[in-house]
Amino acid sequence: MNRAVPQEYVENVIYEEIHIGQSARTVRTLTREDIHAFAAVSGDTNPAHLDPVYADATLFHGVIAHGMWGGALISALLGTVFPGPGTIYLEQALHFSKPVRVGDTLTVTVTVTAKEDDKKRLALDCQVLNQKGERVLHGLARVMAPTQKVRRPRYDAPHIQLFDPEARLRALLAMGDGLSAIRCGIVHPCDLESLRGAMDSAQSGLIDPVLIGPEAKLRELAEEANIDLSGIDIESVPHSHAAACKASEMAAARQVEALMKGSLHTDELIGAVIATTALRTARRMSHVFRFDVPTYHKPLLLTDAALNIHPTLAHKADIVQNAIQFARIMGTALPKVAILSAVETVNPNIVSTLDAAALCKMADRGQISGGLLDGPLAFDNAISPLAAQTKHIDSKVAGDADILVVPDLESGNMLAKQLEYLAGATASGIVLGARVPIALTSRADGASARVASALLAKLIAHHNRMVRP
Repeated sequence: MNRAVPQEYVENVIYEEIHIGQSARTVRTLTREDIHAFAAVSGDTNPAHLDPVYADATLFHGVIAHGMWGGALISALLGTVFPGPGTIYLEQALHFSKPVRVGDTLTVTVTVTAKEDDKKRLALDCQVLNQKGERVLHGLARVMAPTQKVRRPRYDAPHIQLFDPEARLRALLAMGDGLSAIRCGIVHPCDLESLRGAMDSAQSGLIDPVLIGPEAKLRELAEEANIDLSGIDIESVPHSHAAACKASEMAAARQVEALMKGSLHTDELIGAVIATTALRTARRMSHVFRFDVPTYHKPLLLTDAALNIHPTLAHKADIVQNAIQFARIMGTALPKVAILSAVETVNPNIVSTLDAAALCKMADRGQISGGLLDGPLAFDNAISPLAAQTKHIDSKVAGDADILVVPDLESGNMLAKQLEYLAGATASGIVLGARVPIALTSRADGASARVASALLAKLIAHHNRMVRP
């Protein structure tokens, strides 16, 4: 007798209902996410399960599942199906016959082989076969069977959201593979994180750094932090304002292809760039955050949360165009742009809804090109297909946005920090609209955020070699 798994309830089989030879089974296909989740819960981070390069060199020639993942499937079958709720696990012997790989479909079967009436105990033969009928795991389980009937609503397993910031960073940095390092001016890197971020970026092959700041202070900081500055160019200037001016001069003279903000204020650096006529383009400068958000299915760009405080409609057109160009450089052929407001309908009393509607019409007329715009959209229906569906929004952008355009710096800055500090997103950022990209990071950012921002600058600088801004 094979016991079927109920759809809405879990119901046990009590000891008196069980006979020798009775069995139950379940089927499960292994995914890479299963391996990562098991590693996260168990703490077993053996590289044979997680590192493809290492795993390829092992006896198994590839990533395999944890052996106890198969054991957990047996436990799940015993605890939820047969005998089901009330079962007490006493003993489990396991023999591992073959490795289990991503994509393998396992059929788990337990069969009663013996009963102990006085103690209400069962012995069950456990077999786990893959899709080829090969036995990958087998053994004997001993359990105390339930004696009281239980029928309970079936609970969905808790959702595990896996997010590996280091893996996301590696994937981002891989976008620069095969491209030469760019010469980058590091503007006043006079704190540990900005100096370390610059040197880490250099070691990653992203930039050839030129440190612009007080040389004595830079060398003292490097010595304290055990950072080797051998062979690194240093342009010695007395203070942060001089560093911003010198960096702008070097960028205008094409002595560097990008700039990276160090431990000076944003307005000090951007003010120097704006004052340098040779660095201006036809478009207004704007900032774009790139976020890897654990709960979103792709990278998310946010603009402008750093430079333009109260942008006009004309400013927003440049902000949108800058972000579209950046998204295309990053590999999105037709970026979906959500123009955010508090609501998704045009309201004359909410200026951002009027701007959103105007921007969409500008895109229709070719004044903004290269992207697919929609707005006004509230944040929920910009990123959630369910929210968009619930509000009956028929849009190719809603629920699948690549770019979020905020009404002003205030709202954008708050949203950016919420994504980072509440949603666990990892961020990098870049300033566009000048002749050179500017990696603009917060003074609170760690070295990894600066390395990620250096990668963005590298990709844009290589694009600028082909298409002069």
